[in-house]
Amino acid sequence: MPDVGQGVVPEHDGPERRSRSRRNARAGTRILVIDDSPTIVALIKRMLQQNQYQVLEAFDAESGIEIARNEVPDLIFLDIVLPGMDGFNALRTLRRDPATKTVPIIMISGNAQATEQFYVQRIGADDFMKKPFSRAEVFNRIEALLDEDGIPRHGSKPGTRAQAAAANEAAAAAAADDA
Repeated sequence: MPDVGQGVVPEHDGPERRSRSRRNARAGTRILVIDDSPTIVALIKRMLQQNQYQVLEAFDAESGIEIARNEVPDLIFLDIVLPGMDGFNALRTLRRDPATKTVPIIMISGNAQATEQFYVQRIGADDFMKKPFSRAEVFNRIEALLDEDGIPRHGSKPGTRAQAAAANEAAAAAAADDA
């Protein structure tokens, strides 16, 4: 075994941690984290700031909605179980507001039953992440929402309602042009 001095990184003969390179959102991407747990907010904030993202934080739905309306972040992580207004009602409110209706939203919860996941998809969330989560999962969820310019987009995941609606509109427009 070679002597590994201070500041010297030993060679690594094992498998690479990542099997493929990760695509990141642009530096400066603004992400709002809405969760009543200061620990979860601090954890996500630290992960995101390490990738040069700007992080906004709220500990309840009402203040999160206010921040989202005023700051219009690029992405929102929204907990389902919150004091006062829950995450489902916050999601509905954000989707109805012209300022925030196109902001991608990733719902998070420690109670990830299949019915919740189904419900989340039906009311307009872009993704769902179960607690506890890993750093890799946080960044995989963000990556799945990125467009070709590295900007998170609502409805960019294949199979979402927004994408299906856009496809239907395009088909209807094409049919109208043919008529």
